[in-house]
Amino acid sequence: MMNRNVRSGIDVLEGTRHEKITGRRLGVITNPTGVTSDFRSSIEVVAGLRDSKLTALFACEHGLRGQLQAGKHVDDEVDPVFGVPVHSLYGSTRKPDADMLKNVDTVIFDIQDLGVRFYTYMTTLLYVMEACAEHGKSLLVLDRPNPLGGERCEGGMLKPGYESMVGGWQIPISTGMTIGEFACMANHMRGTGCDLDVIKLDGWSRGMDYTDTGLPWVLPSPNIPTMDTVRLYSGTCFFEGTNLSEGRGTTRPFEWIGAPWVDGDELAKRFNACGLPGIHAHSMYMTPTFSKHQGESCGGVMLFVTRPAEVESVRTGLILLHLVSRMYPDQFQWLSPPEGRKRYFIDLLTGSEDVRRHIHEEAGLKRIVSEWNMDAERWRTMRAPYLMYREA
Repeated sequence: MMNRNVRSGIDVLEGTRHEKITGRRLGVITNPTGVTSDFRSSIEVVAGLRDSKLTALFACEHGLRGQLQAGKHVDDEVDPVFGVPVHSLYGSTRKPDADMLKNVDTVIFDIQDLGVRFYTYMTTLLYVMEACAEHGKSLLVLDRPNPLGGERCEGGMLKPGYESMVGGWQIPISTGMTIGEFACMANHMRGTGCDLDVIKLDGWSRGMDYTDTGLPWVLPSPNIPTMDTVRLYSGTCFFEGTNLSEGRGTTRPFEWIGAPWVDGDELAKRFNACGLPGIHAHSMYMTPTFSKHQGESCGGVMLFVTRPAEVESVRTGLILLHLVSRMYPDQFQWLSPPEGRKRYFIDLLTGSEDVRRHIHEEAGLKRIVSEWNMDAERWRTMRAPYLMYREA
């Protein structure tokens, strides 16, 4: 049932006098998702707070206004409305340095994340926590709901040595935590020592899907337009590491995967025969307008979420990888490491070499699913002391 009384951290902050705000110079890390429940930007709200001053803004992947595609360099600039510097955290540096923080006492983080390891805002938060600890700054995280709720944990743990922007810490693929809960856990378990506070959500419980909250859904990045995209992303994002399109350049990113050589009817038939709960594959042709296979007619499958609470997105992605690699051994390829780097992108996404080396094997698929399920259960135990919100 929809609860229009859920308030995000920015809604709660507006009526609060907080020690990390009063008399402080404030820097804000946000993007278009930083809005109140009545659609005012978090920047506007912070700039209007009494007894404090907005002195800097920080831009993550996709830019302060969410206008840039994945992986595009974000430039420094001066904000035309508020006249303060906008420091890029997705350019030549990914971590705030002393110069960026010199006119800031408290950094405020307000971004709607997905609770998914390879969605880069989580890694940015880890870097910001480190920077605040190193330079004696405070950090205030304005909490937002995990859009998948607070109960679903999926996927294997990232292995040591595979840390990157798409995996900043040894955690599973789907955390089942809010960004505020995650920040507190990471700060403690990594020994970061950041002076951290979280403005909690009001009225949210762990069993809520984002659609239950009544809060506006604002695209957190250009290719996450709908809740069904979110429900599938933690599995279909694996295809970023392959020569299949993950749907970028179509109207259904991460809900459709395909390539010119894919027989969508046969792939859909084999996938549906696996009997995964809450999801159905349907053959569909697409012609991406940019990214992989731009301008080419591609066969593929559209994934329809039929029962959202039952979808196992990570297992869906693994099974699709398994099927495609078996059906098209001569065409299917993993994208090679960029020049000068040794890691395959699929290894960074999945957290080790295991998927790349063994997903085509029946025994390999079963073993990976089993081991990842055990990792997710272990994570449930690890995260328990840091959960701030009640069960449904």
